[in-house]
Amino acid sequence: MSRLKKLFQDKKQNVLSVFYTAGFPNLNDTVAIARHLQAAGADIIEIGIPFSDPVADGPTIQASNKVALDNGMNVKLLLEQVKEIRKEVTMPIVLMGYLNPVLQYGFEKFCKDAAANGVDGLILPDMPLDEFADYRDLTNALNLDVIFLISPTTSPERIELIDGLSSGFVYAVSSSSTTGAKKGFTAEQEEYFRKLKNAGLKNPFLIGFGIFDHETFTKSSEFSSGAIVGSAFINLLKESNNFESDIPQFVRNLKS
Repeated sequence: MSRLKKLFQDKKQNVLSVFYTAGFPNLNDTVAIARHLQAAGADIIEIGIPFSDPVADGPTIQASNKVALDNGMNVKLLLEQVKEIRKEVTMPIVLMGYLNPVLQYGFEKFCKDAAANGVDGLILPDMPLDEFADYRDLTNALNLDVIFLISPTTSPERIELIDGLSSGFVYAVSSSSTTGAKKGFTAEQEEYFRKLKNAGLKNPFLIGFGIFDHETFTKSSEFSSGAIVGSAFINLLKESNNFESDIPQFVRNLKS
C-alpha cells in the first residue's frame, strides 16, 4: 500500500497538503522546508517542478517558478533533493508539474527515478488521460500514485473517468481560474463541493486553489478529506526570515 493510500485509510478528514516550488526561495531550501513541514504537522508535501510557462498557476507561483529556474533548479536535482528528504521525512511526497520537463527527462525514466528516490505520487495537470493509459501499468508497478484534476466545469462522465484513472486521491480545483488566494468560497462553489461529496467517488478528494486560512481550510474539509495550500505558503516562504518558527506557525494557523 502506498503512503498516500495509507494516509487516507487512517485519516478521513482535515488532511493538509502543502505545496511549494522546488528551489525556492533558494536552491537548497527544498529539503529543509520538507523537514519543517513534517515537524509542523502537515500531512502531505507537494513539491512543484519549476517550469518556464506554468499556465494554470497565478502570479505568486509563477514568480516562484522563475526564481527557482534562475537559481538553477532542474528535474535531476529535484529528484536528488527528494532522495535527501526521504532520509528523514516519512510523510507522502507528491511531485506536481507540467508535462514538458518530464518528457524532456524521459517519462518512463522519470517515473522510475521518482519512485526509487521516494516519491509517492505525481500530479501532471496537462497530461492527456488517453496518453496516461499507456503508462498506467508502469506507475502501478512502481507503486506510484497518479492524481488528476477536476474542476467545476468537469462533466459527470469525465469525473467518473478521472476518478477511475486516479489513485491516491483526486485533486478538486475549487474554481475555473488560476491558483492563488481569493476571498473565501461562494455558494456556487460550496454546491460544487457538495455534489462531489455525494458523487460516490472511489478516491478521496482534496480541494485546492483559494485555500489560504483556517476558515477556507475548515470549510473545504466539511465536504472533502482536506485541502491543498499553495500560494499562501509560497508567500510565507518569500517573506520568512526563520523557517523553523514561521512554518509551524503557518500550519497551526491553518489547522486551529
